[in-house]
Amino acid sequence: MSEKSILEQLDAVLEARKAESADSSYVASLYAKGTEKILKKIQEEALEVAMAAKDHDHSTSDEDKEHLIYEVTDLWFHSLVLLAHKNVNSDAIMTELQRRFGLSGHDEKASRSDS
Repeated sequence: MSEKSILEQLDAVLEARKAESADSSYVASLYAKGTEKILKKIQEEALEVAMAAKDHDHSTSDEDKEHLIYEVTDLWFHSLVLLAHKNVNSDAIMTELQRRFGLSGHDEKASRSDS
């Protein structure tokens, strides 16, 4: 299964959760609580990624590597929840990543009007 297809599947599930009750779905409960709650989850997950990365710096264990992967997955998932909440699907992100591919990070940053 390609990464794109799992993202397409997640997009479909996240969209479907909009029609479900907050009592029956974790994602639906986040949608019901709104943007602020989703952003709080993203902040929590980002902190957990940072802590897992620091743990991994001091270890070569597979367990610490797996923990980092687990936490990054949570962060990506909650970011996708936010995007779906804002009616943006993963295709938009993939398109932007593709646009940036091969472009120097310094050049990309300089091209932004807000930098």
